[in-house]
Amino acid sequence: MIAFVSGPVAALAPTTAVVEVGGIGMALQCTPATLAALRVGQEARLATSLVVREDSLTLYGFADDDERQVFELLQSASGVGPRLAQAMLAVHSPDALRLAVSAGDEKALTAVPGIGKKGAQKLLLELKDRLGAPLGATVGRQPTGSPVTSWSDQLHTALIGLGYASREADDAVALVAPRAEAALAEGTEPPVPQLLRAALQSLNRTR
Repeated sequence: MIAFVSGPVAALAPTTAVVEVGGIGMALQCTPATLAALRVGQEARLATSLVVREDSLTLYGFADDDERQVFELLQSASGVGPRLAQAMLAVHSPDALRLAVSAGDEKALTAVPGIGKKGAQKLLLELKDRLGAPLGATVGRQPTGSPVTSWSDQLHTALIGLGYASREADDAVALVAPRAEAALAEGTEPPVPQLLRAALQSLNRTR
């Protein structure tokens, strides 16, 4: 397996980057976000996943190892091939996908071209225990300091990460605020994962 490639970027196309490795140009299929960070002539190091088919060898490139791991985990779900997995990562970051799956957010998955409502429901079931918890988000964990405001910050950040507009996130946070305040009044921490699910349900009803 080719774990990564490193070298100067020789060429860029809408879906492909060519990296020169030992005098050989390696063509890698990349998401728009990965391509946007590359510059022709500059050094690059991309994590890779090689997909072998009877009639082709396709190398997919990623910004980091986490993105590659999620790409490969997504393909463990039935009906998800490398192209659909890459399309999912083109629309959502790895952590946004983890948030969507953990919160059961169908809307986030149906935002990916090629995934309908039934497909999203099936993916949520199959991926629920495979992707793990978000790495960069603190959903479900309260930091030390100000617990009164931290739950709303976490919830707002999670909704923005899932693709909702700031105003939509503000409205959803306000809607679940009474539930969070009731938990605080009882001396317990607001249940952020449950609040996130409730917020997503309210947003889905209004669309």
